Amino acid sequence: MKKVTLLIVLFISIFFASCEEVVDVNLDTAPPKLVIEASINWLKGTTGKQQTIKLTTTTGYFQNVIPTVSGATVYVKNSQNEQFNFKEVTKTGRYVCTTFKPVLNETYTLTVISNGNTYTASETMQSVAPITHIEQNNNGGITGTDIEVRAYFNDPPDADNFYLYKYMYSNKITSTYYVGEDKFFQGNEYFSQTDDDDLKAGDEIEITHYGISKQYYNYMSILVSIAGSNAGGPFQSPPATVKGNVINTTDKANYPLGYFSLSETDSKKYKIQ
Repeated sequence: MKKVTLLIVLFISIFFASCEEVVDVNLDTAPPKLVIEASINWLKGTTGKQQTIKLTTTTGYFQNVIPTVSGATVYVKNSQNEQFNFKEVTKTGRYVCTTFKPVLNETYTLTVISNGNTYTASETMQSVAPITHIEQNNNGGITGTDIEVRAYFNDPPDADNFYLYKYMYSNKITSTYYVGEDKFFQGNEYFSQTDDDDLKAGDEIEITHYGISKQYYNYMSILVSIAGSNAGGPFQSPPATVKGNVINTTDKANYPLGYFSLSETDSKKYKIQ
């Protein structure tokens, strides 16, 4: 009986061992691309003088560290040819300006010179309607059990406006972003909102509204769609590389990633009741 049992165990072991197969996944590694994070945000009630631009590169799929880009020349000019220089915080890839002058509806041009290539982009600073009040509903969501929070604002009636909304939670590492346009509520009161069954009394939310251009709205719509549930899950690849508004004037085929945007913003903090 013991011999039979031993033979059965040995057979099962051999069977499962023969089923194991090592699969090597060959991931093509493309040459690294420059990534330019150049969001100039002017919070209402502040001077907006201090702004930061980040330079990194793309890297391999399994790499945990994002390479930073040092030694670049970075500056922004307005329509009067006034130049604002961004100086690197040593070996960080973060370039900071402390003398920036934000002006609504002003057009600015970004220039980045790095590794023999010159990158440029132009964009106009967009205004944003102030957040007037915040409301909480404890019977939100499809099930009627989620805590829903709405941040209201009055959309200006005399222009087509586009918005980026950001919700940052004290009980989460990640933030929620989504975009909107005033096509169906132009000139009326409207709101951004979040509903979440994880929220509870005492949690804090920081809500930020950004005024953005139509082009940036289109760009962010694609990114939000890829990052969200419509992307087909965490293992689905994006359908295409999402190009921003920055071009490489030295070698157009070697385009960078990222976007140069200028937004007036309004931000409010709210504690869940």
